[in-house]
Amino acid sequence: MMRDKNGERINWPVTILLVLGCLTIFFPLYMAVIIAFKQPSEMTNDIAGALAFPSHWSFSNFAEAMRVTDFWHSLGNSLIITVITVVLAVGIHAIAAYAIGRSMADSKAYKFIYYYIVSGMFVPFAILMMPLVKQTAQMGIANRVGVIILYLVFYMPINLLLYTGYLKNIPMALEEAANVDGASTWYLYWKIIFPMMKPMHATVAVLTALAVWNDVMTPLVIMGGTDMNTLPLAQLNFQTQFGTNYNLAFASYLLALLPILIFYLVCQKQIIGGVASGAVK
Repeated sequence: MMRDKNGERINWPVTILLVLGCLTIFFPLYMAVIIAFKQPSEMTNDIAGALAFPSHWSFSNFAEAMRVTDFWHSLGNSLIITVITVVLAVGIHAIAAYAIGRSMADSKAYKFIYYYIVSGMFVPFAILMMPLVKQTAQMGIANRVGVIILYLVFYMPINLLLYTGYLKNIPMALEEAANVDGASTWYLYWKIIFPMMKPMHATVAVLTALAVWNDVMTPLVIMGGTDMNTLPLAQLNFQTQFGTNYNLAFASYLLALLPILIFYLVCQKQIIGGVASGAVK
C-alpha cells in the first residue's frame, strides 16, 4: 500500500480518474496547437503523423485566419456583445435575485416567480429559435441589441439560481441593523449587499462571458446575413460544402480562446469562492 510524503494513503481509483481526466483535456488542446502550426501538406491520416510536431513552426496560419475571419472586426463585435451582456447581467440579475430571494420565504407569489424564472433553464433553444427570429425582425432589433437582450433573458435563470443561493449566506441581521440606522432599501443593497456578493459577481460574469463568447446559434439566427459577425460566427467560413480547413480553423480557435482565457485567469479565485458559497443552501 503506497502512501504520500505525509504518510496518508493514496486513493488510486480517484488518482487514476484524475489522470485520465487531465489527459482527456490535454489531448484535444495538444492537437489543436499542433494542427494550428502545421501546413495542409503535413496533414496525414495516420496517428503518428497526426501527433507529430510540425516540420516548421510558422504563424502563417494565424495570419491567414485573421484575414479570412476579418479578425479585428469580429473580435470587436464579440467584445461589445460580451462586455455589455456581462455588465447588464451582473446588475440586473443580482438586483432581481435580491428582490426575489429576500421575499420568497414570506410570499408565495415571489416563490412562484422564482420557480417560473428558474424553469426557463429547461426550455430548449430550438423551440424558441424561429419565434425569436420573427419577433426580433418585426421589432427591428435583429442586430447586436437584440442578441444582448436575448442573452440577458437566456442566462437569467441560472444566474438567479446562483445569486439567490449566495444570498442565503448573508445574514439578515446586517440588513436589520442597517434598517434600524435608517438606511433605505436602495442604499442597503448598493452599499452593503452588492459589495458582499463580489465572489458571485465574478462567477456569474465568467460563466456568462464564456457562454456568450462561444455561442454560435443566437448570432447565427439573429444576425446571420449581416456584416456583424462574432468570432464563432466568422469561424464558420472554414467549413465549406467540400470540407474543412482544419489548419486555419484551429489557428482561429486558439486566437479566440486567448481573451476569455485571460479573463478567467484574472477572476478564478473569485469564481471558486462564489461557486463554493453559492452551493450552500
